[in-house]
Amino acid sequence: MRAELLALTPDALAALTNRGLVKRAAKEVEAAPPAVTEEPDGTVVAVFADGPVTRLPVGGLDAGSCTCGAMGACRHLLGLVLAYQRVADTDTSLAGAGTSLAGAGTSLAGATPEAGATPEAGAAREAGAAREAGAGPVTKPAGPVDWSPGTFTDEQLQARVGTRLMTAARKALRSGYVARVRRPTEADPVPQVDLGSATVRFLVPHDLGFVHTDAVAGARDDVLALAVWAFRAADERSPGTSEVQIEVGGTDAAAAKDGTGLAPAVAVATALLRDGAVHAGPGLASALAEARRGLDGAGLRWPLLAIADLEELLVAYRDRGAGYRPELLADLLVELHARERTVRNGGSGLRSRVLGTEEAAETPLRRTRLESLGCRVTELGDDRTAEVFFAHADSTTVLVLRRSWTTDEDGPALARRRAGGVSIGALAGGNVISESAVRSASRVVRLATGRLAKTSASPSRGTWEQLPDGLFVESYDDLRRRLEALPPRPVRPRVEAELVRALAVAEVHDVVYSPGQQRLDALVADASGAVARITAHHTTAAPGRLDALAAALTGGHGTVRLVSGSVRRSAGGLVVDPLAVAADGTIVVPDLTPPGGQADALPHGAIPSDPLADALARAYGLLAEAAHRGLAHLPASFRDRLRAEATALTGLGLRRVADAVRGFADSLGPDPSDAAAESWLDAALYVGTALELR
Repeated sequence: MRAELLALTPDALAALTNRGLVKRAAKEVEAAPPAVTEEPDGTVVAVFADGPVTRLPVGGLDAGSCTCGAMGACRHLLGLVLAYQRVADTDTSLAGAGTSLAGAGTSLAGATPEAGATPEAGAAREAGAAREAGAGPVTKPAGPVDWSPGTFTDEQLQARVGTRLMTAARKALRSGYVARVRRPTEADPVPQVDLGSATVRFLVPHDLGFVHTDAVAGARDDVLALAVWAFRAADERSPGTSEVQIEVGGTDAAAAKDGTGLAPAVAVATALLRDGAVHAGPGLASALAEARRGLDGAGLRWPLLAIADLEELLVAYRDRGAGYRPELLADLLVELHARERTVRNGGSGLRSRVLGTEEAAETPLRRTRLESLGCRVTELGDDRTAEVFFAHADSTTVLVLRRSWTTDEDGPALARRRAGGVSIGALAGGNVISESAVRSASRVVRLATGRLAKTSASPSRGTWEQLPDGLFVESYDDLRRRLEALPPRPVRPRVEAELVRALAVAEVHDVVYSPGQQRLDALVADASGAVARITAHHTTAAPGRLDALAAALTGGHGTVRLVSGSVRRSAGGLVVDPLAVAADGTIVVPDLTPPGGQADALPHGAIPSDPLADALARAYGLLAEAAHRGLAHLPASFRDRLRAEATALTGLGLRRVADAVRGFADSLGPDPSDAAAESWLDAALYVGTALELR
């Protein structure tokens, strides 16, 4: 018998197609089982009562065909699998045209073996022969099968994905990538590999025909090879470990010419730091373009995105656009140098994570279910941007849908705008099913439109507690410890919604509104009593933000159960910038809600300032001003200003940060050398990291 078909669970079939189709197929098989036969070559044929004839050769559901005319896997193909399993489970000889399951009078034991037959498949055939001999029905093994996808050979992989995609996979292997390998367990018997660009699940032991990824079939099938190689590396280095994160490959000599592959980009960044945005000449644009092409060719995704952002920022400055700020320029210069330093100074084991070598520019997703975590509306000059945040449970990531318009409309009006054929309001408060989602390396998702590109949204009840552990937070203390363990921001993956989470709320305390600062603060507690601070600011782009949040937190929509938002550490605690609130089966999206005056009814109070944060912000602003003007064009008084900020930091106990700022001041002169640029980077890294960890 076909052992791989017997191993397919309803969850596996749902992953390969969708759950609704599986339920419909099960009902139809229960009401009118098809006649099932198995041919000598292993092809299973099902004839349904309403006429369709379905065939499933060896090689996976994609190899199946049906006369019903449906595109892709249809309910009849799933019905064939379910009916085939019923035969094995019940020991019933369902036959078509008088033939047994073995097909044309051939016994199961004598059926032609398939290429690459596995021990499990052989055992299944022996069990089938025993069943026909009266030894009892075929039984499925109890518990997870002890096997590793690392046993697949490169020849089997090439036969499955093709030569072109194997070449792409080998290029990614040479560059190196990080993977999280999860072996079969009682709780989840399916081996899984989490890659930067996709999640790969091996649904059937020893069979490449039933592998599920969250990428569109054929678009990123190279991830199958990457997942198999990750299992091989895990089997060699960490055998027996149920879950392990591992670095795979990373032997690309082309990227190692300068040790990192970043030399041209860093050289441009250093030249820009020396001359400043104010004095950037026309030759800088061509140098940036050349650096971008080199990074793209080497597959260094994160530095490539940084260079692209730097180009856009300089264009905004040249055009006097509202999008330019000196702090953003400083952030990008720090990032490029920091990534190069991390890899060059003994950080080769982190190369793929720091440089993004495992990331594809875009990955088309299969039929995808996304659960909204709310929306953020921002304004920049005459532009308005709505960002809808989605939890993607399959990959344990948060994706961002971003749309911008040149308009003076605010959040409530933008809620009526559409993306992917669905209104922003419905997307921001709903469960979304899309057959047209495309995910970028930075986890921005776009929804294509068209006759075949379908996206639908149904109202969400805010059941975020069902999300995976990486997205749902039950313990604030656990989340705080995870944030403390993160690497510095300049060398982390460039993921847009990296720190967006859904937090459980057991109690709400001290909701306060500061009219002068136009800011609302509230303390929320988890079940253990640990607290986090919710902080929201008013903006004309979202005029009802504070009112909606005040109403939700004070019980206006029922008992608050969860809040979603971007989290950060501050003064040893947690601060949440809220996106949505879930209360008694309702989701409140503050940025899309009209104003209502609820915030004014709250207790008023001034929010105390943070002297440490203020001093660090002033110091970083001064360093950003140096980058904006250029180290070669700073006035003589600039060193005194730096030393004054260093003295203030020393008084607050930040001696090492102050020493770095003072060291940069001492390095300045009429003709700053490379040492001055290095000193600027040291100071910016110290101050920026202190701001992040404050």
